[in-house]
Amino acid sequence: MSDLQKILIANRGEIALRVIRTCHEMGINTVAVYSTIDRDALHVRFANEAVCIGPAASSESYLRPDRLIAAAEVTGADAIHPGYGFLAENAEFSQICADNDIEFIGPDAETIRLMGEKSKAKERMHAAGVPIVEGSDGTVADIDEAFEIASDIGFPVMVKAAAGGGGTGMRLVREAEEFENAFNGARSEADAAFGNPEVYIEKFVEKPRHVEIQVLGDGKGNVMHFGERECSIQRRHQKLVEECPSPIVDQELREEMGEAAIRGAEAVNYEGAGTVEFLVGADRNFYFMEMNTRIQVEHPVTEEVTDCDLVEHQIRVSMGETVDGDERPPMEGHAIECRINAENPFQNFSPAPGDITAFHQPGGHGIRVDTAAYAGYRIPPTYDSMIAKLIAYGKTRDHALRKMRRALDEFVVEGVQTTIPFHQQLMNDERFKQGRFDTRFLDDFEMEEEPVPVG
Repeated sequence: MSDLQKILIANRGEIALRVIRTCHEMGINTVAVYSTIDRDALHVRFANEAVCIGPAASSESYLRPDRLIAAAEVTGADAIHPGYGFLAENAEFSQICADNDIEFIGPDAETIRLMGEKSKAKERMHAAGVPIVEGSDGTVADIDEAFEIASDIGFPVMVKAAAGGGGTGMRLVREAEEFENAFNGARSEADAAFGNPEVYIEKFVEKPRHVEIQVLGDGKGNVMHFGERECSIQRRHQKLVEECPSPIVDQELREEMGEAAIRGAEAVNYEGAGTVEFLVGADRNFYFMEMNTRIQVEHPVTEEVTDCDLVEHQIRVSMGETVDGDERPPMEGHAIECRINAENPFQNFSPAPGDITAFHQPGGHGIRVDTAAYAGYRIPPTYDSMIAKLIAYGKTRDHALRKMRRALDEFVVEGVQTTIPFHQQLMNDERFKQGRFDTRFLDDFEMEEEPVPVG
């Protein structure tokens, strides 16, 4: 196993700080990169070295492979950790790292490219025996073929972009007469967002849950899983709350889903930490949705329940360590994560960048806060709006919920609007407390009136 001496983190914010912490615990030096607007960020302060890579616009900084490689070369970094977002799932960046003899902490370019093309990923998973939703055999040639397939499998159906994710280029079609507009809209959106207008057709699963399996592969044919995460509380296909384990998954279903995820990862000789995402229907049948070839935002809930450091596992695999499925850690207790975003939940979660004038994060037994924010920190409009991830761990789901409610009440962020009030109301919703929800739960979730400021 070859040790890594210095890792450059090609990211910013809480995930950059998260990776830096693990590297330092492992005795590995770190290099932070930053745009001009992030000069005073915490990841810059706590890394061993820091390099400015451009102006605030991500297209001129965090999304520039040439500047990241130059920063790695000038500092002597022998590896790059991409975090999540930005270039984390960019096949070309993975290849550029390899071409420059820099270890990319994640899968190789071929794997990223394959799993990024949703229709091809679906084909590969189907061949590996992973359950898939009925639909087109890859992308469709034109609207006539698409409509014929949709009619054969029956409405409702989903039109989905072959590239990308996050709900972009995706349309739900409930009636045949809606199909043409939905098909054309999905193609146009996909082309604008990803430069690829290709789409495929899938049967729509009614009242689905979004449940994902955390996997780790060593690129030598060995893969293990760390159980599931429940990710059904979403707004416009963006997750707001995650938990581990899922309220609807028992040990039998967990093993079935875990084994399917392992088969899928083995089929692409997967290296690193990744997530195989499934839709679980009301009948408890599950279907492959996509694979994320990176560490996930919500990885802390798995870490809390399995008492492991997934980032350390990523790094050790990149150093050549073998994965042994027999050493899978047991799942104990329950963890819930709330994403604290700089958004106004009383105005349809509109972005709310600005200066944080006061910041007090909660603490106590079973509470974890992953953040790079502080009093005086300016939340720029340039990047993702997430301020922090609040994680509560308890012996049971009810125990974790009680801890989360207390922690949310203690969390003080002043100067900007945040999603804290939303989470406070959600944690007290009877349906949520009972685990009765699906991916459309927030469609009819109504926020109570915004409180009148005092003074």
